[in-house]
Amino acid sequence: MSHDLKADTGWRIWWQLTRPHTLTASFVPVFLGTMIAISYTDIHWPLFFAMLFASMLIQAATNMFNEYYDFARGLDNEKSVGIGGAIVRNGVKPKTVMILALLLYAISILLGIYICIETTWLLAIVGAVAMAIGYLYTGGPYPIAYTPFGELFSGIFMGMLIVLIAFFIQTGEITTIALLVSVPSMLLVAAIMLSNNIRDIVGDKASGRKTMAILIGRKRAINVLLALFIVSYVWIVALVIIGVLTPWSLLIFLSIKKPVHAIRIFKTKEHALEVAPAMKDTALTNTIFGFLLGIGLLLGYLI
Repeated sequence: MSHDLKADTGWRIWWQLTRPHTLTASFVPVFLGTMIAISYTDIHWPLFFAMLFASMLIQAATNMFNEYYDFARGLDNEKSVGIGGAIVRNGVKPKTVMILALLLYAISILLGIYICIETTWLLAIVGAVAMAIGYLYTGGPYPIAYTPFGELFSGIFMGMLIVLIAFFIQTGEITTIALLVSVPSMLLVAAIMLSNNIRDIVGDKASGRKTMAILIGRKRAINVLLALFIVSYVWIVALVIIGVLTPWSLLIFLSIKKPVHAIRIFKTKEHALEVAPAMKDTALTNTIFGFLLGIGLLLGYLI
């Protein structure tokens, strides 16, 4: 294998291996859950940062497991389109990728122990399940990513659950409001996975995957993606109308151009490289939406 590192050299290889632009998918739910909690209690900032770093480390490790197993199963090659490629393009040894992933898991466990000491050891069970899902998403004999349930698992565990844990470690409870506000996070993380599966529909079909996008077809999958976007925005509007949230939460509409652009690209382009901007816009929708919602909650509390 060639070790000619053209695009990424030195530390950039290891940085790209974490797939940094996906890490916002773990940062935003922690931020959102904490902003929901701010009207209930004084924020315990060491717990916030411990949760934040643990979530980002688990996300980065999950990305590395994905890199490892896509290579091991022959799904990645030097011409593959995507955000991975440290193994096939940069000559990083597969074993090194796996060791790094496990090391990140080990650090996140240490952070989790601190969180449990400060709150409750019941969170150890929740954390262990979340970490298992992170590994089993592409690892194990029956990877979740190869089934129609990838969006469901990622939405629940990387979207809703992180919001609720971030809220719980600050308040010691899970409220109906926290559950309601976490729903768009679940939907938009699922949207990220779905957009990835829409892009990869041809390659995934050839490799034997049975993703939802493959089972229902590209056109219907795009409509499901559109529905995830619409419900996320309408959900917050409904919570404002019934008085659960203040009108400041409508700041989310500053992000509306991103999902509109993503859907337009998916409906007019099909080649993997051509729809890459749509995937980026879907990820940015989750990031900007969640951040603006968190800011709206903060403003609603302060003003």
